[in-house]
Amino acid sequence: MSHEQLSPASRVVALGRQPRVPGAGVNAPLEFSSTYIADGPVNYARVGNPTWTAFEEALGALEGGDALVFASGMAAVSAAISLVPHGGAVVVPHHAYNGTTALLDQLAGTGAAQVRRVDPTDQAAVRTALDGAAMLWLESPTNPMLEVSDVRALSAMAREAGAITVCDNTFATPLVQRPLEDGVDVVLHSVTKYLSGHSDVILGALVTAATEAGDGLRARLSTARTLGGAIAGPMETWLALRGLRTLHVRLERATANARELAGRLDGHPGVETARYPGFGAIIAIEVPGGADGAERVAAATDLWMHATSLGGVESQIERRRRHPAEPQTVPENLLRLSVGIEDVEDLWHDLDRALRA
Repeated sequence: MSHEQLSPASRVVALGRQPRVPGAGVNAPLEFSSTYIADGPVNYARVGNPTWTAFEEALGALEGGDALVFASGMAAVSAAISLVPHGGAVVVPHHAYNGTTALLDQLAGTGAAQVRRVDPTDQAAVRTALDGAAMLWLESPTNPMLEVSDVRALSAMAREAGAITVCDNTFATPLVQRPLEDGVDVVLHSVTKYLSGHSDVILGALVTAATEAGDGLRARLSTARTLGGAIAGPMETWLALRGLRTLHVRLERATANARELAGRLDGHPGVETARYPGFGAIIAIEVPGGADGAERVAAATDLWMHATSLGGVESQIERRRRHPAEPQTVPENLLRLSVGIEDVEDLWHDLDRALRA
């Protein structure tokens, strides 16, 4: 069977392996070398590494394109934004990962870019903002407000306007949506989150379509990685590939937990508003008592980790506005819940107790 015939659950296990020849290792090799013998495909490890190749083949096939691994999610964000010409306009959701918006604001402050913020669920507003823009930046769902947009419709608008579309697919993962199939030009991942899934590596990735236009973008992004030095360590990449093997079962369990918890949180006396997009494992809730009330809830949990990341096997809770870069439109009392793979009743008991306390 070809990989294209396999289900996603099988593909995450099968992709990025060595050729099946007698004596070959089951796993991809972990290559620690900075330098290679002359006249081969790679002469220096800032350009390539067999461990990168295995991970990139796996992620690229999952997303339906060609992947590049980067030293961090922010390194991938920076490389993607480098596709915008100096002074070009970027259309971005009001609510997005605050590292992305902080970088855009920094570029705007120097005149290197223009930033146009929109509600991605308002297609008329997006169409207006795209006039003369160089890039449309999407998150669906958005971080942390969990707004869901029509990626296919918005990417079509961007193409009509002559803009590149980038979609951060960290929350959904390629098991839920494959933005390249919806017309997106570049897909971004914080590999640190669901793909690696164990809160132990810092990595990012970009994926482009396997087309002539996609190849051109990939070449520019690869150059940005090489010349910018935003290269991934082989150990981190190998760990991410190992984590990818269990992505399906982790996300399946975490999603089932999140759906159950979202239903129980809706109408809970300690919750003013519960947000859940209907897929994935992220929930956002607003609680009584403002910022102080939200901080008290986060500090009162025992099983839930009070931490700033997401996508790991452990459940995490955090008040997002504790970070100065978070948009002012994010409520002060909003808690982002990254639901893990623990027993759902244990998670509920811990969270319910914290909310009631």
